[in-house]
Amino acid sequence: MSNINKLWLWTQNPALGRYAPITAISALFLMLSAVLRLILWGSFGIAGGVPVWHLPTILGLGLLNDLTALVYVTFPAALYLALLPTKWFDSKANRRFIVFTLFAVIFGLLYLCVSEFFFFEEFDSRFNLVAVDYLIYPTEVLVNIWETYPVVRVMLATFVLSLGILKGLWPRIRRNLSGAAKFGQRAKLLSAHLVLLVIISVGVSADSLALFSNRVTNELAANGITSFFRAFRTNEINYDVHYRMIDSQRAYALIQEHLKNSGGQFTANKPDSLERTFPAKDGLGKMNVVVIVEESFGSEFVGALGDTRGLTPNFDRLSKEGLLFTNVYASGTRTVRGLEAISLSLPPIPSESVVKRPGNENMTSWGKVMAENGYQASFLYGGYGYFDNMNYFFQSNGFAISDRNEIPQPSFANIWGVSDEDLFNHAQKYFDTAATSGKPFFSIIMSTSNHKPYTFPEGIPGIPATGGGRNAGIRYADYAIGKFIDQSKNHSWFNNTLFVIVADHGARVYGREQIPVKSYEIPLLIYAPGKIAPGKVETLTSQIDIAPTVLGMLGLPYHAPFYGHDVLSPSNNPNTVVFNHNYNVAILQNNQLTVLGMGKKLSGFSYDPKTDKQITTPVDPQSGDLATAYYQTAYDLFKRHQY
Repeated sequence: MSNINKLWLWTQNPALGRYAPITAISALFLMLSAVLRLILWGSFGIAGGVPVWHLPTILGLGLLNDLTALVYVTFPAALYLALLPTKWFDSKANRRFIVFTLFAVIFGLLYLCVSEFFFFEEFDSRFNLVAVDYLIYPTEVLVNIWETYPVVRVMLATFVLSLGILKGLWPRIRRNLSGAAKFGQRAKLLSAHLVLLVIISVGVSADSLALFSNRVTNELAANGITSFFRAFRTNEINYDVHYRMIDSQRAYALIQEHLKNSGGQFTANKPDSLERTFPAKDGLGKMNVVVIVEESFGSEFVGALGDTRGLTPNFDRLSKEGLLFTNVYASGTRTVRGLEAISLSLPPIPSESVVKRPGNENMTSWGKVMAENGYQASFLYGGYGYFDNMNYFFQSNGFAISDRNEIPQPSFANIWGVSDEDLFNHAQKYFDTAATSGKPFFSIIMSTSNHKPYTFPEGIPGIPATGGGRNAGIRYADYAIGKFIDQSKNHSWFNNTLFVIVADHGARVYGREQIPVKSYEIPLLIYAPGKIAPGKVETLTSQIDIAPTVLGMLGLPYHAPFYGHDVLSPSNNPNTVVFNHNYNVAILQNNQLTVLGMGKKLSGFSYDPKTDKQITTPVDPQSGDLATAYYQTAYDLFKRHQY
């Protein structure tokens, strides 16, 4: 009984009265977080394979994650409330400030819940590296959000609800709010808070409670605030600190052995290099090469790859006239990952793409290789190329740049860029000029239309200008591709041009797995009527294989450290594809998926592409070392400026 009395007396400590606003907000935060988890589970968790009997554990782990977040986010308020002198604390001005701050925090918490819902809907995840990118490029992102979501209605509803919650909370807070506590009492509480903050910062990470094998379950239990700050803090992490490593010489030896049968001769006396020389061979010769990189053009929408909705009639038509690759995977889930893989033939080192990392100048790019063969290399983009550092990267690696700044009067544009039709019209004029020089041209075109808010030019049959969503985006992208190819036939350079049509990534990431492989399936079509016989290639193919494959078809000589394979050339090695998803990287070979994660984690899975099922298996030592060698050497070459 005496212990209960002591506890009661402790709760009456005047020092606690100062913390009344923090206590109230903390209770609200915990309640909203629990409700949000239930909503996310009902909306996305069930589809992600999270059973209802996991909910108690998810809510329990979630509560621990939320309490951890509270220790961080409430410390500034605790500092203010503890150190403010009594005279100022009890002033009317301070009470008004507290009321205003409470309203702002309540509004922020409610709006954060709505934002997390829409983010989870798009990425099947709490705030991650994508959210950090959104912060870095606010103009495009904020306008995109404004045009895509009911921002005004959400803000008005949040404003009204915040006022109602504040009206209910303030009388209770005001009754307990007291500045009477002595400084010593306040200092003890503040010191305890600080000690707890230090302990958590040292011993607890944002993924400490990721205990499930199901990725979606772990995301439901996570906390959006701590997940965001973890992503911000680890945006450009060092691979060698956080991921599995093997002996450096062994890593290079494994990769060299793995790549040696894919062609070329390794440079002598360089054991820590992947440089190879590929001699000229019989091929198509110096044809122009145009690589069309389509935004979010996943295989799931393509009729030629099995979809029955009729969304891609033009691509399907072209696929009957070209070489269609039916077993292709993107290397990541972001545009920069696709551009990185296509232009550099480099595995996607975690966590940020080299397109956006410092030190990405003068790399051995596809553009540089083509320039050494007498080509004009260019990168054409429908938006402003400062986004995702694209202009700087391509300009620093052998490409001429032409972006939205050089398309002054487009017929249609939204925040992401001009319409695909405007971009392709610009490309045709660009190629007309390039063709007059007498030199062949090589160009990568990056489209933008198939992206939220999914707005398009008016008057196109079957494609609404607004409100058509993702399917309308696919229809319009397909329409623009067909129109571009058909119009290009009237240009002098068409008959000597090889077109490569590929996606930057799939539409969205979904699934319970660390690497949801199905989400990465993309189409790849190589089109050159009269030059390439129609057909299908079922060989396992990655985006990093595109440059070596096209160079092999042309028969051009080159010198490069490319990781990709010419998938049309006979090889004794089974082909390998590479993946990145947030912090995880992986390779897939012989239906064995080997995943590397932060904290030097290594996981193995047997993958059945027909059923899209993954079964956890012991990691094969050779597969584990090969996966490690892929990413360890890629990171090492990049950091040493040897790629």
